[in-house]
Formats: sequence, structure tokens, C-alpha cells
Amino acid sequence: MNKLDFTLSHQPDMSLLQIRLKQGQSFYAEPSVMASMDCGVQLKAGLKGGLLKSIGRAFGGESLIINTFSAPTADGEINLAPGPMGDILHYQLDGTGIMLQRGAYVANSEGVEVNGKWDGMRGFFSGEGMVLLKATGTGDLFFNTYGAILEHEVDFQNDFIVDTGYVVAFEDTLDYNVTTVPGLRAGGKLKTLFFGGEGLVCNFKGKGKVWIQTRTVSPFLRWVHPYRRVKKNNND
Repeated sequence: MNKLDFTLSHQPDMSLLQIRLKQGQSFYAEPSVMASMDCGVQLKAGLKGGLLKSIGRAFGGESLIINTFSAPTADGEINLAPGPMGDILHYQLDGTGIMLQRGAYVANSEGVEVNGKWDGMRGFFSGEGMVLLKATGTGDLFFNTYGAILEHEVDFQNDFIVDTGYVVAFEDTLDYNVTTVPGLRAGGKLKTLFFGGEGLVCNFKGKGKVWIQTRTVSPFLRWVHPYRRVKKNNND
């Protein structure tokens, strides 16, 4: 297997992914995550898997364009730093599949395919969109979070409920549905959903892993909003 040599550092708040390519190796990454690279490393931007697959990834919150990093003549090192202030996780695929939330994808090795997967209304995670990303194949996958990341093992005996905004990834062995918080009265569901800041959750069933993040963007923006700089009227 064409396994990548990598190191994760500065976790969990300012994570950096360092990949050391051997001569002849290559990997794929989301545009704009490259922080630095050796001069011998080649970078090529383009569509991966054709136009339809690229459009599917775009609906899943990623770019149409995928960057390919390769080391054609000598070993080379690349540092990747995703946009969100948070953690990066490595997941080893071995003929398995994993679902990624919108914007979570960072990079993958050869042997892994990352495509958009239409999940209808089940994919409607807090307004994030109805297309998730699905990674399949054999190789290395890296994804990022906003905040630190928590791993939870779901088993057949116990369902697991996560606020939709905190779901980062989950193994495709799990089944899930988007619903309201259990126990809400029928007349109180809409009120809680629109005014209480709670309501939509993902209920996971089966056996597999779920990864959740310790922060989400929307609550942070609501917290920052009162402190924003406001332009004063010239007449004031």
C-alpha cells in the first residue's frame, strides 16, 4: 500500500499536517491548505475524477479543483494548514467508507476516492447542505474540525445523539436520521427549534465511530456579534 509518511503537530487548536513524500509518491489536497513545501515538490491543480465527480464534491462544500502534490525526482516535504482553528485527524481506509461533513476534507493518498453523496433531507445538517462527502478505498484520509475533536464508538445497544452542527464525520456502517431533540412536546418543537437554539439532532444507530467537534462557527459568530465595530453616522 502506498502509505504516506506524516506527522500531526500543534494539536488540538492550531493543527499542522506535515507529509513527507518519497520519490515517486503523490497525494491530493483541498486548495489553499498548503502552508509550505520543498522546492522539489510539484503542485498541479485540476479536476479529479471528471467533471461530474468534481461537481459532487463542490455540492459537499469542497472546491471543484483538487491539488496534486508529487515528488517526481527526489523526496519532499509539505506542510498543510486548514482554515478553521482546530484539529486534524488521520483515518486509515481499508476498503471501508467514511462520511464527512461539509468543509471537513483536507487531503488523501492515492487509492482513496472522495466524492459527493446525495443524502436528501437526511444530509441537511443545520443548513450546511444536503450533500455529504464520502471517502472510500484503501489509503490515508485527513479531515479537520473547528475546535478539538472527540471520537465516540456507537454500538447496537445504544443510539448516540449529536447536535447537527457538531457532527464532523462518521463511518458508513452507521445509519442515521435527522430529527428533533427527544422529549420535546409537539407544540414546543418549533419554538425550541427557532428560538431556543436547539432542536435538530442526528440520531446514530448501528456500530461504528462518530467524530464530533467541540465548537461550531454559528454560536461563535453570535458571541462575537455584539463586539463588532459599527460605522458611525456622519451626522453623529
